[in-house]
Amino acid sequence: MRGVKLLVAAGAASLLSSAAFAADLPIAPPPYYAPPVVGFGGWYLRGDIGFSNQRVSNIAMADGRNAQLLSLQQTTAFDAAGIYGVGVGYQFNNWFRGDFTGQYRGNSNFKGTDLLTYPAGGGIVGNGINNYNATKSEWLVLANGYADLGTWWGVTPFIGAGVGAARVTIANYTDTGMVNNNGFGFGAFPSFANAPAASRWNFAWALHGGLAYMVNPGLTVELAYSYVNLGSGMTGAVSDYTGFTRGVPMQFNDITSHDVKLGVRWYFNTPPVYAPPPLVTKG
Repeated sequence: MRGVKLLVAAGAASLLSSAAFAADLPIAPPPYYAPPVVGFGGWYLRGDIGFSNQRVSNIAMADGRNAQLLSLQQTTAFDAAGIYGVGVGYQFNNWFRGDFTGQYRGNSNFKGTDLLTYPAGGGIVGNGINNYNATKSEWLVLANGYADLGTWWGVTPFIGAGVGAARVTIANYTDTGMVNNNGFGFGAFPSFANAPAASRWNFAWALHGGLAYMVNPGLTVELAYSYVNLGSGMTGAVSDYTGFTRGVPMQFNDITSHDVKLGVRWYFNTPPVYAPPPLVTKG
């Protein structure tokens, strides 16, 4: 009987010794698999709609004859017009992205007025008024770069700049007015001129700013403002009501625009989210 007790005691001692040895061994971490490399993970398509608020520095005949007037008071205004854009871009990292965009900028109605005085001859000063009407549209292509400035409560502010080219088209140009050569007994008489449509390509540049919100990893919406310099536009050769033409166009100098746009970015091959391996501690 005593031998059986010794055998049991020896077995228990051996079991306790094995358990203590096993407790000293480190716990093997679970296997970690690196996420696969996703090709073109940063590519995206974009679409934009919005409206323009445009300005022109001045309008003038290309031969400079306006400069010969004694006095010229000019007012100009464009109506707002729609903007429709598409593009393709790449998100390089959390802070920088770039894209190429193309826009069609719809017809904007133009209205302008010149109040003028001029030398009528013989010491007589004439006066008159010109009322201008036209429409303007553009195609605009830009290469843009943006800096994303961090994210707060899901909203990411950004700034950017772009350079490219604008094709400015001026159409439906008319000039109706009244001329008064005081002192010659002619009185006031009406004037009229028009010009065919014409287009020209210009260097263009833009500054951007806005706010973006990531709806999900593949979809981001943004509200943006852009200041755009579109260069200058011109009509075809201006003719008067008799059909006489001087072969000179009317120029629309230094056209700029304040744009407001709502945009959407669709990302391709968005990589899945991988959880980091668990932290293993000995305890």
